[in-house]
Amino acid sequence: MPTPAAKLTQAETVCQLIRAEILEGRLLPGAKLNIKALEQRFEVSLGAIREALSRLGAEGMVVAESHRGYRVAPVSREELLDLTRTRVELESLCLSKAMQHGDVEWEIRIVAATHRMERLQDIPSDEEARKAPAWNQAHGAFHEALVSACPSVWLLRMRELLYAQSERYRLLSVPLDTDHHRDVKAEHKRLVDAVLARDEPAALKALEEHFFATVQIILRSPLLK
Repeated sequence: MPTPAAKLTQAETVCQLIRAEILEGRLLPGAKLNIKALEQRFEVSLGAIREALSRLGAEGMVVAESHRGYRVAPVSREELLDLTRTRVELESLCLSKAMQHGDVEWEIRIVAATHRMERLQDIPSDEEARKAPAWNQAHGAFHEALVSACPSVWLLRMRELLYAQSERYRLLSVPLDTDHHRDVKAEHKRLVDAVLARDEPAALKALEEHFFATVQIILRSPLLK
């Protein structure tokens, strides 16, 4: 029999794998999650699957249905707008505090994260890069670096939860951005320049515009009701 520690490790691993499939769009909003099938696919215990799904439910990634198991959490226009407005408020607060407390090491983290993200975005093309896990991770690290000097652990924890939910929606926008009207690099540059200049009004404006530029594209998704 697996030890409790082994079960916890299995649950954490499965949680990460299912979360990644949701974020990358391999498990679409509303998709049914068959517990038995997941148990066989990941070759872990039934308890580990249930624990993983329970954790994902707490994160809002999946929803439990009475006597019917779990589904990937649905998406909607109303939730997207509510999520984005909340994220703008919270992330702005984190960024403001980071700009007040950030030192040279914080600035170096931002510059390094920006460079890595931009280099990955050049290969092979902007649109293809933004679909790749490596760029998505670099993009997440970039936004995390911006707020990393915020001294409030609780604000950063709540910000991380909102970021994960926003990623579900953001990844829906990449294949829809086919007209190439959006210059993501320029958006990031405006944000970074304002942050490093400690120009708080400009930084918060750039942050809000960046988030809502994504929203305008996502709203075209046929998955949204």
